[in-house]
Amino acid sequence: MESHLKSGLIVLCGPTATGKSSLAIAIAQQLDSPILSADSRLIYRGFDIGTAKPTATEQQLAPHYLIDLCDPRQGFTVGDYQDQAVPLIQQFQAQSQIPLLVGGTGLYIKAIVNGLRFPRIAPQPTLRSQLQRLGQPLCHALLQRVDPVAAERIHANDRVRTLRALEVFYVSGDRLTDLQQEQPPTYPILQIGLDSDHLEERIRQRTMQMLAAGFITEVKQLGDRYGWDLPLLNTLGYRQVCAYLRGELTETDLPEQIILQTRQYAKQQRTWFRSNPSIHWIDADASDRLDLALQLIEGFFTTLS
Repeated sequence: MESHLKSGLIVLCGPTATGKSSLAIAIAQQLDSPILSADSRLIYRGFDIGTAKPTATEQQLAPHYLIDLCDPRQGFTVGDYQDQAVPLIQQFQAQSQIPLLVGGTGLYIKAIVNGLRFPRIAPQPTLRSQLQRLGQPLCHALLQRVDPVAAERIHANDRVRTLRALEVFYVSGDRLTDLQQEQPPTYPILQIGLDSDHLEERIRQRTMQMLAAGFITEVKQLGDRYGWDLPLLNTLGYRQVCAYLRGELTETDLPEQIILQTRQYAKQQRTWFRSNPSIHWIDADASDRLDLALQLIEGFFTTLS
């Protein structure tokens, strides 16, 4: 199989709690491949238990990248992710290794697979304030004049995206539509999806494991260190633990709320990934899921040789 893997990328995606990390490690060991995380929260140091970040032991089983990149107080955009991921992919391909892009953040994966382009223009608070004073109806009318394609795509009441599109135009002179054209990579990409008919059961089991592993203590330490207004503490799982620490949830309610919110998030992920016809799906509960994945990889890259 390895003779076929001269240049390309394997994507392993799907809803949360489907076992992507463990399957990725098994595949990486078979192919001698590096694992590149495609999870928007794994990039932050200290957010470990609640994000199901691969443990130190798991990371020793196969090389992991794009994990623990920055301080939780730092901003990190999809464009920043591309800046980190693309050179790594090219580096490993030059070494005749095929990287595994693994995660559930759909936009991160799409940014790489579709070659999304993002305007590298920093927010302009003064300009935004001036535009806001004009009111949303006039702002959207301005957008229709300078970038009618973006105006068609952005709802007339969507203030945030309208302001961003105008901001990009007035700062750069370029239309957001032109700057967001896709430039897909030329190397072959195999996308494998994991899903399960028993996802709620899997989510429940993982939630209880997180709580038993010290999730509440992790949140306490993060809040004390970075402040309780840290935006990342308002994300899935962490938000519910913070509510528990404030006395707004009981010990019984805490796991149920995490499970409920995680289930809703998984549904959104499933909708996102299922809309992509290029993904080859594997049952996460299949005992031979590793064999199935390796067969897909072998078949895909053999046809390219």
